Amino acid sequence: MARNRQPVLKKCRALGIDPVILGVKKSSNRQIRPNANKKPTEYATQLREKQKAKFIYNVMEKQFRKIYEEAARKLGVTGLTLIEYLERRLENVVYRLGFAKTRRQARQIVSHGHIAVNGRRVNIASFRVKVGDIVSVIENSKNVELIKLAVEDATPPAWLELDRAAFSGKVLQNPTKDDLDFDLNESLIVEFYSR
Repeated sequence: MARNRQPVLKKCRALGIDPVILGVKKSSNRQIRPNANKKPTEYATQLREKQKAKFIYNVMEKQFRKIYEEAARKLGVTGLTLIEYLERRLENVVYRLGFAKTRRQARQIVSHGHIAVNGRRVNIASFRVKVGDIVSVIENSKNVELIKLAVEDATPPAWLELDRAAFSGKVLQNPTKDDLDFDLNESLIVEFYSR
């Protein structure tokens, strides 16, 4: 399986992302690159926005393209549907509920089998949850220190409901662009793929 092993701070600096969005509490002391003052082309801005979304949601190109194509086939605004599909991925829901400090940690928690959806263990990070689904930590994993510490600081968005005592959460509604904790111009991604 292909994995993204790039240095987080280096990639954040290149894409202009605040590392706090990814759950990283560090900052880089490096200066801005010399060509950073050049005006980027239209293609460059579209590419950067796509790369930013891929990096934040920890998705490789092939999978990101499939998600985009599925969003394009659905009725409605393609960009908003794309955001909804990315937000509804199980690894992201686990991160948003506060069972993990970062999306990468959430992916590992899911793949190691610590999470159940509607009572059934799911270890696929790309599993897409639906409205009404209950995402919970399995009984044996409730005393894992990483999960305990993460849940204490959790503040889930409005589309999710968290039950700290039971280590579970419920999907109340589909996420919207307003629920994002970072800036993402989804129309640039749609323009990039519709060239």
